[in-house]
Amino acid sequence: MMRSLYSGVSGLQNHQTRMDVIGNNVSNVNTNGFKRGRVTFQDMISQQMTGAAKPTDELGGVNPKEVGLGMTVAAIDNIFTQGNLQSTGVSTDLAIQGNGFFIMKNGEESFYTRNGAFGVDSEGTLVNPANGMRVQGWMAEEINGQMMVTTAATPEDLIIPVGAKDPAKETQNVKFACNLDKNTPEILPGASDNDIFAGTWNTEQKIYDSFGNAHTLSVSFQRVPGESNQWQATVNIDEDNADYTQTRIGFGTTDGMTNTFIVQFDNMGALQSVRDSAGNVSNAVGEIVLQTSYTVEGANNDENGNPYRQSLNLNLGTIGSFEDTITQSASKSSTKAFYQDGYTLGYLNNFKIDSSGIITGVYSNGTNRTIGKIAMATFANDRGLEKAGDNTFVESNNSGMARIGESGIAGRGSLMAGALEMSNVDLTEQLTDMIVTQRGFQSNAKTIQTADTLLDTVLSLKR
Repeated sequence: MMRSLYSGVSGLQNHQTRMDVIGNNVSNVNTNGFKRGRVTFQDMISQQMTGAAKPTDELGGVNPKEVGLGMTVAAIDNIFTQGNLQSTGVSTDLAIQGNGFFIMKNGEESFYTRNGAFGVDSEGTLVNPANGMRVQGWMAEEINGQMMVTTAATPEDLIIPVGAKDPAKETQNVKFACNLDKNTPEILPGASDNDIFAGTWNTEQKIYDSFGNAHTLSVSFQRVPGESNQWQATVNIDEDNADYTQTRIGFGTTDGMTNTFIVQFDNMGALQSVRDSAGNVSNAVGEIVLQTSYTVEGANNDENGNPYRQSLNLNLGTIGSFEDTITQSASKSSTKAFYQDGYTLGYLNNFKIDSSGIITGVYSNGTNRTIGKIAMATFANDRGLEKAGDNTFVESNNSGMARIGESGIAGRGSLMAGALEMSNVDLTEQLTDMIVTQRGFQSNAKTIQTADTLLDTVLSLKR
């Protein structure tokens, strides 16, 4: 009879533990990234009254007689089901859709979390502002003029250089496309100004020198008299100051050449060839690239004491192609420059994070540069992680080591900027479990009361 008392006590204690977990779940119903706990029970060892007997020739088998000694907590699991995503509009807030954890550092100690409420501290470090832990990832490096992220490297602190300069870059490439009107009239000797205007197609494009000063690249196209499919192009940089800039153009080199070239089209209207003023003709296949140079005002002289000249590539497109190439067709002229790669000095004004975790800086000069990439971690057994407070987890002996990599690869989820993951606590489920737990606690208390009444009856026999 004493056994029933201890069985009841174990039921009271363990239902109290279950109630503690439920209470913690309910209290964190609005905690970002919180993962609910779940308690499961199992029975304790049973005391055997008689053992089992196997069948004989005369009698059948006999089952064992055992009395249970109560119950115990089998496990308290963290349930890592996906929480709902809530839009916040804050660019530094991140939510994980799928598996994985953000990696945080406190000194050399690593922590893992699903809470992506991040911010930037006074030094530009991306941190969790609630506890100062630093978000881990990979910083971009400039390789051959491109910002590249090496995700095979060890993750490091992510620094957002707010207010940093993006140096001016001279224009090195200009690309032309669209169409020249086949029906444009030829300009004959003695033509009037109106005829010259009607027979010329002018284009302009802003370009930049190495100081970040803006210049105007002008290219005008005129039909070559007597040649039905040829056009002469005249190139000037800062046409109003052409005597100083001395624009020159040609294949490979621009020394001693003029600023004109001839464009030849085939009978289909596709680009066929280009001839510069020195008589050099383009290849029969591939892209047509002419080198253009001009004198930069205010620059130091070169090593020969001559005014410094800057070069850029003028790309007219691909021979025989109609895609992103100058063509000639009987439709309105629309040929223009659609791309140039120069810009002036700029400052980092803002940054954004995409679904792959890439942090892109937005500069005041209109350029975008990759700053870094956020790292993520997964575990072979995420339920084996230990809670470390502050909505974080740490590795344990049964979680396995962190598998660190970029989002969207090897089972890691994608990221959503401007949103946070809500708690995965379902209040309806928790309140139902609370009722069941309460009834279990009351029933175990009743077991103790009944066993006590029986013992009291036994004790009263000696009276």
